[in-house]
Amino acid sequence: MTLFVQDGTPVIVQGMTGHQGMTHTARMLNAGTNIVGGVNPRKAGTDVTFALADGTSADIAVYANCAEARKATGAKASVVFVPPRFAKSAMVEAIEAGIELIVVITEGVPVSDTAYCVALAREKGVRIIGPNCPGLATFGETEGSKGVNLGIIPDGIVKRGPLGLVSKSGTLTYQLMGELSDIGFTAALGAGGDPIVGTTLLEAVQEFNADDNTKAVVMIGEIGGGAEQEVAQWASEHMTKPLVAYIAGFTAPEGKQMGHAGAIVSGGKGTAKEKKEALEAVGIRVGQTPGQTAQIVREILTANAIR
Repeated sequence: MTLFVQDGTPVIVQGMTGHQGMTHTARMLNAGTNIVGGVNPRKAGTDVTFALADGTSADIAVYANCAEARKATGAKASVVFVPPRFAKSAMVEAIEAGIELIVVITEGVPVSDTAYCVALAREKGVRIIGPNCPGLATFGETEGSKGVNLGIIPDGIVKRGPLGLVSKSGTLTYQLMGELSDIGFTAALGAGGDPIVGTTLLEAVQEFNADDNTKAVVMIGEIGGGAEQEVAQWASEHMTKPLVAYIAGFTAPEGKQMGHAGAIVSGGKGTAKEKKEALEAVGIRVGQTPGQTAQIVREILTANAIR
């Protein structure tokens, strides 16, 4: 897949008929995403009508399960909007149905459930993004294409451009997109802030590095864990494009969880300072604020004549 998902990919929404599912399905449809079905066993056989911004409407069929939805629609991707206690079964159902990409927005999924599903997905050749993430947005592979918006990333705030963005944070993803909206992105991926996620920062950076249209990469990390250090180690030997980072949590006290389940410093490990030093040691510039990070990106693009 081109940057995880291709334009026009048929998408189903698990939990489409709930409040969040309804709200964001409508938004994804208006963003140009090819939503072809929803999944809710209690409402199987019904249709949900969504009013679109252009004055038209879309009738989306509801199916009993992912296998039925995939058979009827050819769906290749799913966005999951279900409560935490149902997230494991939703992911397993999508994996077993042969869905290729599963974007899990749900927050509060037990780590053991995520670990099981990530292992199963890898075994089956399925990519999971999340959980506890804003999702994935691409910005058009061809002229006139809107791209694909899977999750809760705001649409219409950026244009197609040369940057790739991967982030542990939701709101900081949107802020950096806004700071660099005049430059634009090939794709923005919210990896999620849980201790275990389906697609790591490193895996996303590797995908962007391999993409011909992405000319530079922005990475938003945060305290806790060692994902940023893994990126630094890999990038020192393999990265062929400019990479700029921002690490959230420089003022976070040790032992206190900050926002995400994985954002906690323990035993002096996983601090923002430690991550910054690891990245800078291999030549990756790190901003102290989102605004400074955006300025560094601009400087690097100018220095490398990237437009």
